[in-house]
Amino acid sequence: MTRVEFYVLPDANPTGRLRAACQLAAKGWQHGMQVFIRCVDETQSSEVDELLWGFRAERFIPHEQHVDDPKAPVVIGVDQAPQFTQGLLINLGSTLSSHIDQFSRVIEIVNQEPQLLTACRENFRLYRRQGYDPKRVEL
Repeated sequence: MTRVEFYVLPDANPTGRLRAACQLAAKGWQHGMQVFIRCVDETQSSEVDELLWGFRAERFIPHEQHVDDPKAPVVIGVDQAPQFTQGLLINLGSTLSSHIDQFSRVIEIVNQEPQLLTACRENFRLYRRQGYDPKRVEL
């Protein structure tokens, strides 16, 4: 069954949330996982793309937008179906992905922004209703 975790950041900084997504994507890729970063929209997708280009000076993180290469090691998209199975989904969206079962692991990144907190709490309940056992991880 898919492992679901909510990584909780201590502040409401939206850029911190995107940086955490980049860190987790780098870590997943370094451990041999295919990574899909699910963004809210194309604007956020472009922001994540830019962050990944300059994220680590000493090591390039191979990534592409879904429209350019859906089979890249790290894929950035909105809600497209992944081209691989058993990878890592990093969900920056405020709703659940309709492709959860295609991943072995899902990470939701939560910060202290009130609207996002409300959405993530609802997602936590929805995961439970669907039979998952979501865990909370404090960052």
